[in-house]
Amino acid sequence: MDDAKILSRINELAREEHQLFERESRPNVSDADRERLRQIQVTLDQCWDLLRQRRARRAAGLEPEDARVRNEKTVEGYTG
Repeated sequence: MDDAKILSRINELAREEHQLFERESRPNVSDADRERLRQIQVTLDQCWDLLRQRRARRAAGLEPEDARVRNEKTVEGYTG
């Protein structure tokens, strides 16, 4: 997946995330909506991580296509 496709996926997920945030502010939000929001947040973190890996590899003169999606535990464990 190239950078443009990753960014497109990020934008799609961000739109859905925004819609779910709006639903979450209402009293009748479903457990399914809450779980979907959590899944989106993890996937967004994975997409951003993949994009950063690709850019770092490119900057280091390495092949960006060798970057891989990391698991949830890894991307959610970053402390910044």
